[in-house]
Amino acid sequence: MINQSNTLFVFISSVLVFFMTPGLAFFYGGMVSKKNAVNTMISVFMITGLAIVLFIAFGYNLAFGKDVGGVFGLSKSFFLNGFDLKRIYSKDTGITLLTYLMFQMMFSIITPALFVGATVGRMKFKFLLVFVVIWSILIYYPMVHMVWTPNGILAKTGMLDFAGGTVIHVNAGITALFLSIFVGPRIDFNPEDEVKHYNLAWVLMGTSILWIGWYGFNVGSALTVSDIATQAFLTTTVATGTSFVVWMFLDIFIQEKTNMIGLCTGALCGLVGITPVAGAFAIGFICTLASYIFIHVIKPKLKLDDPLDAFGCHGVSGIMGSVLTGLFATKIVNPQVENGLFYGGGSHLLIVQVGGTLLTIIFVGIMTTIIVLSLQKVIPIRVSKEEELIGLDLAEHGEQADYGMEFEKTEL
Repeated sequence: MINQSNTLFVFISSVLVFFMTPGLAFFYGGMVSKKNAVNTMISVFMITGLAIVLFIAFGYNLAFGKDVGGVFGLSKSFFLNGFDLKRIYSKDTGITLLTYLMFQMMFSIITPALFVGATVGRMKFKFLLVFVVIWSILIYYPMVHMVWTPNGILAKTGMLDFAGGTVIHVNAGITALFLSIFVGPRIDFNPEDEVKHYNLAWVLMGTSILWIGWYGFNVGSALTVSDIATQAFLTTTVATGTSFVVWMFLDIFIQEKTNMIGLCTGALCGLVGITPVAGAFAIGFICTLASYIFIHVIKPKLKLDDPLDAFGCHGVSGIMGSVLTGLFATKIVNPQVENGLFYGGGSHLLIVQVGGTLLTIIFVGIMTTIIVLSLQKVIPIRVSKEEELIGLDLAEHGEQADYGMEFEKTEL
C-alpha cells in the first residue's frame, strides 16, 4: 500500500536536493576570479545531466543491486530495463522503488559537484568530464553500497551515516584533496595573497540555496514524515546556526574582521558536520572549529591550493562529523541506532565510526590516485600556462562572465 504522505515528502526532498547543485554552481562561481566564473559554474552544472544518465543507465544497479562481496551491487539490467518501479520499496515507509530511486539519484548529482572547487582555474574540462564518469563507477556507487545497503561491508559493522557524511562529504573531500595535489597549484599561487572573488552576492545566494536544500538532504533521509525527520530538521538548523555564529566570532577575534566568505563557509561546515547523524548540537561547534583551524592555520603551511576549500570544509567537517557520531549518537533521537559513548553506549560505536572513516579515506585516496594516474596518460589533467593566464572561461568555453554587459557598454 502506497503511503501518499511519505511519497510526497520524499518527492519534495528530492527536489530540494536537486536544487543544491545549481546552488553550488552559484556558490563556487561567485568565489572564483571573473575569468574562471563560467568554467566553474559549467563544471558543476554539467554534472546534473551526466550523473542522471549514469545513475539510470547502471548506477542504481552498482549501488543497490545484488550484493557482490559487500562492495558493490550487480544486475544484468541496463537503463532499468525489467525493473518494477511501482513495487513497494519499503513496507515501513510505503514508498515505491521509483520514489526511492529518484531520491538517491539526487545524491549522485551533488556529490561529484562538491570536489570541483579544489581544481578551479587549472583543470581541463575534458579531464573533469571523464574523471566524474569513472569516479562515479569506481568510487561513488561502491561507497553507497558499502554504507547504505544491508550487505555492505561498512553497514555490517554498524557504521552510522544518516544522510551522507561518509558517502558524500568525506568521499568528495578526500577526492578534492588528491585532485588539488595532482593538478598542482596555480601559476601565481601564494597562500598569503588575498583572493579576489567574482560575485559575493552569488556566494550568499548559493549558500542560502544549499542550506534550504540540505533539509531535503538530512530530513528527507528519514524517508517518512516522523519524529526522526522533525528532529533532523531541528538539529540541521541549530548546528548550522551554531557554526555560522562560531565562524563569525572566530573571524572577529582572530582576523579582527568578519567577511561574507567566512560566514558562508561556517554555515556549510555545520551542514556537513551534522549530516552523518543529524542529531547533536555540539557537532556543529566542533566541526566548525576543526575546519577553521585547518583553513587558516594548517592549509597555508601545507601550501595546498584548494581555492574554494572543498577539502577544508567538506573533508575536514565530514571526517569530524563521522567520528563524532560515535560520541553523540543517541536512541533518544533515533531508536534504531546504537548509543554513542556520551550516551552510555560504550566505545563500540566510536571504534566503528573511526574505523569506517579511515577505511573510506584509504579507499577513496587509493582509487582516486589510480584513476588520475591512468586517465592523465590519455587526457592532460591541466590546461596550458597560456590558457590558465587568460582564464578557462575563454580558453575552454569561449565565453566570459558579463560579456553581454561589456559589449553593451562598448556600443554606447
